Amino acid sequence: MKIVKEFTVARPFEAVWAFFSDIPAVAACLPGAEHLGQREDGLHGGRVTAKVGPFQASFEGEAKVDFDEASRRISVEGKGVDKKGGSRGKMTMICSFVPEDGSTRVTVDADVMLSGAIAQFGRTGLISEIANVMIADFVANAEAVFAAAETGTDPVLRNSSQPLSASRLLTRSIKGWIKS
Repeated sequence: MKIVKEFTVARPFEAVWAFFSDIPAVAACLPGAEHLGQREDGLHGGRVTAKVGPFQASFEGEAKVDFDEASRRISVEGKGVDKKGGSRGKMTMICSFVPEDGSTRVTVDADVMLSGAIAQFGRTGLISEIANVMIADFVANAEAVFAAAETGTDPVLRNSSQPLSASRLLTRSIKGWIKS
């Protein structure tokens, strides 16, 4: 399944690049994600948890992350397993960064392959809607981290330690549909 999303962070490229280079900080801003550390081989361990109705998946796995400052791109190859539900996921993703008048436009181009019970949700378009909500929350959390750094306060993050839930997804999807 192909997912392409674009968003703007209201900060200069250098600050956004530095933030994205801090993988634990990025994971802390992504709802349901947890960075489990970097291994000796350079791979990053992590977990992503999402709850959709009675179905909860907690993918634990690893990712290889490559930074190319010259082309302003970050490449990620990851895989994970939901041991409880028997689902598996693989992902390749490229994040491109373009400076724009003091802000930075970020394009996320991901290819996600799911198998097992979670794959049923991918066919309904629900995974794409989950991605929309996760990215919106991620951007809000990243902005909160930048603002907190400027003021010397602790950031207040939106749903960063909670799994993404179906009820929140439905509410946010309806609001988005009404706005459009």
